[in-house]
Amino acid sequence: MIKSAIIFNRNQSPLRFVVIAEEKLKLNFMEKLNDWQEITGRIFTYEIHSLTFPRANKDEWRKLFKPCAAQRLFLPSLLQHLDAVLYVDSDTVFLSPVQEIWAMFQSFNASQFAGMAPEHEDTNAGWYNRFARHPYYGELGVNSGVMLMNLTRMRDFRWEEHILPIYREYRLQLVWGDQDILNVLFHYNPDRLYIFPCEWNYRADHCMYMSVCDAPDGVKIIHGNRGYFHSRAQPIFNLIYSTIEEFTFRTDVYSNFIRTIEESLVLPSNSNCDKLLDKFLQDPRKHFKENQYEEVT
Repeated sequence: MIKSAIIFNRNQSPLRFVVIAEEKLKLNFMEKLNDWQEITGRIFTYEIHSLTFPRANKDEWRKLFKPCAAQRLFLPSLLQHLDAVLYVDSDTVFLSPVQEIWAMFQSFNASQFAGMAPEHEDTNAGWYNRFARHPYYGELGVNSGVMLMNLTRMRDFRWEEHILPIYREYRLQLVWGDQDILNVLFHYNPDRLYIFPCEWNYRADHCMYMSVCDAPDGVKIIHGNRGYFHSRAQPIFNLIYSTIEEFTFRTDVYSNFIRTIEESLVLPSNSNCDKLLDKFLQDPRKHFKENQYEEVT
């Protein structure tokens, strides 16, 4: 995920990564990120924090969904020194510059302090409208894998004072853990949430049966939830992930990303997602052309 953000960074703009990790992983992060700083000319800085949950129910928070997932609920108090963050799950990959989604903060109105994409686009296949036993946002709920967070506004809202009562009331009905808590909160506070399009949190659900996310400007952030990056169920998800994993910094994006995917994906395919190859590569191709033009000029 971090590597993809660096690869498709716009105009070598400075990036700042905030990593929250278990103690046993912090050294590994530091070693890898220090190496990448040297290779990339220090175009990014980073900070690493330990997992931090409220003392009350600490163990329950850790086990709410997946390890660390509930941490996002407590970022306003953990990151007191920051005004805003773009939260992304570790199983996400950028196919567009971070600056594009960051610019959406400017679209927030005076009351909004978070931005997310819908959980689904199709009522016939939506999870919340068919199975949820608790309130949720809007018609189909929202997915928290990619989340814009204005931490200053969330602190002014006294965020955690709203989160904790929701957990206590609905904890036996929370199938998706922290995401369900967010859905309950924004059900009762819809004016606080900005909804951005599905291409900024693109999942296999959007294409595995039929294409339900238009993504007119291409897929911007791909979310490999439920293990799709590590399985062959939807080959293009696995291929994009593995190609970024193997990508070497300071090498050609066209040869070592775009062409690798074009040549490795076996078409025609039985996967409906694979048939949307051009949607997945739309932004990387644009990135390559822009950088090629800059090098020539």
